[in-house]
Amino acid sequence: MWRGEPTDDARRRLWGLVAAGAFTVVLAQTLSLLLKAGSLDVPPDSLLPRLAGTQYFQATVARVLAAVVLGAVALTVRRAPRTSRWPVLALCSIAALVVSTLWTSHGAARLGDRSVPLAVSAVHQLAASVWVGGLVHLLVALRHPRVSPTTATAAGRRFSTLALLSVGALVAGGVGLSSFYVDGARGLIGTAYGLMVLTKVVLLGGWLALGSLSFVTVRGGRDEASASRVRRLVEVELGVGVTVLFAAASLASLPPAVDVVADRATPGEVLTRFTPRRPGLTSPPIAALPTDREAARTDADRAWSEYNHHVSGLFVLTSGGLALAALAGAGAARHWPLLFLGLAGFVLFRSDPEAWPLGPQGFWAGMGDVEVAQHRVFVLLVAALGLVEWSVRTGRLKASWAAGIFPLLCAVGGGLLLVHGHAGENVKADFLIGATHAPLGVLGLVVGWGRWLEVRLAGPGSRLPGWLSAWALVAIGVLLLLYRES
Repeated sequence: MWRGEPTDDARRRLWGLVAAGAFTVVLAQTLSLLLKAGSLDVPPDSLLPRLAGTQYFQATVARVLAAVVLGAVALTVRRAPRTSRWPVLALCSIAALVVSTLWTSHGAARLGDRSVPLAVSAVHQLAASVWVGGLVHLLVALRHPRVSPTTATAAGRRFSTLALLSVGALVAGGVGLSSFYVDGARGLIGTAYGLMVLTKVVLLGGWLALGSLSFVTVRGGRDEASASRVRRLVEVELGVGVTVLFAAASLASLPPAVDVVADRATPGEVLTRFTPRRPGLTSPPIAALPTDREAARTDADRAWSEYNHHVSGLFVLTSGGLALAALAGAGAARHWPLLFLGLAGFVLFRSDPEAWPLGPQGFWAGMGDVEVAQHRVFVLLVAALGLVEWSVRTGRLKASWAAGIFPLLCAVGGGLLLVHGHAGENVKADFLIGATHAPLGVLGLVVGWGRWLEVRLAGPGSRLPGWLSAWALVAIGVLLLLYRES
C-alpha cells in the first residue's frame, strides 16, 4: 500500500478493521433476526419452521455466514500479510454479502422481470461500499504515525481515482433505481420515498463538494499542512458518507413512490408547510388537550406542538445570531451556548403535558413511558451540550476531545432526524411532518461538520466552515419558526 515505507503494521491495522466490520455485521444481523422472531405472534414450537421458510430468514443467515467467513479471512491475512490466496476468498465473501442483501431489496419484491433492478441495485451498493469503505481505510492509514506527509498525499491521490470511478457508478445506479421506483415529479415530491431520494441527492452534493476539496488538496502540496488538511476533510467526508448509507438503508423500509398513489401529498400541500406565516406564540391551555395520548389529534394538540416548535426556534435563532456575532468579533457573544440551557428547560416543561411538571403523572411514573423518558434524556443532552460547548468557547475546557463533542452530537442528531419515521395511521399527514424534518436534519449536519472543520483545521481556512455552521444554526431557527402541522 505505501511505496517505500514499512507496510506490515499498516496492513495489519487495515485487515483488523475488515475483521471488526465483518463481525459487527454478524452481531447486527443476529440481533435483527432475534428481534424479528420476538415480534411474531407464533407458538414457540412452530416459530423456527415458519421463520426458516421466509426469504428474510434465509438472506439474513446467508449474510451472517458470509460475514463470518470474511472475518476469519481478514484475521488470517492480518497474521500472514504476504499470503496471496486468502484475499480471493474475501472477495467471494463480499460477493455473497451483496447477493444476500439484494434478496431483501425492493428489486427482489417486484413482480415480473427483476434482473435489471437487481443488477442496478448491486452496482449502486458496491459503488457506495467502495467509496465509504475506502474512506474508512484511508483515514486509518493516514492516521498511522509512520506515514509521512508525502506518502499521505500520494495515498489520497490514488484513492481519489478510485473515488471518481465509484461516484460515476453510484450516480448511474441511483438514476437507474429512481427510474424504477419513483413515479415522476409527483412521486418525488409527494411521498416519503421520494423525499428520502431528494435528501440523498442533497447529501451526495455535499459529499461531492468535500471530495472535490480533498482532490484539490492532495494535488496542491505534500507538506504536513496539506496532509493534515486532507485528514480533516476525509473525516467529514466519511461522516457524511455514513449518513448517506443510513439514509439509503431507510429507503428499504419505505414503499417505493411508484406504489404510493392514493396517499400522495400534492406539491401545494408540501409548499404550504414551508409558507411563511406569523409564528404562533400563544399556547392553548393544558385543559384543552385530550388526556388519552392514543386519541386522535385535535386542533389544540397541533397548536400546542406548533407553539413548542416556535419557541424552540426563537432559542435556536438567537443562538445562531450570537454565533455569527462572535465570529464577527463580538467577544461577549461567545457565551451563546448557554441559551441551550434555556432550551432544555423549555423542552422539559412543555414536551409531555400529561406528565410532570405540568401533568398529573409523577416524575418517576413518567419515566416508565418510553416517549417521556426519551424526551428527558434529550433534555439532559441539550443541557450538557450547551455547557460543554460554552466551556470550550470560553477556554474553560481546553482538552482537544471536548471540542469535538458539540459538532459530533449535532451531526449525529441531524442524521437521526433524517432517518427516523412517523408511523401513524394517516400516511399523508405523517409524510408532511417528515418533510419539515428533512431540511432540519441536513442543516444539523452542516452545523456539526462545519464546526468540526472549524475546530480541526488550522489557519485561515477554518473560518469559512465556522460561518457555514453558524448560518445553518440560524436557518434551523427560521425553519422551526415556520413549522406548522396544518
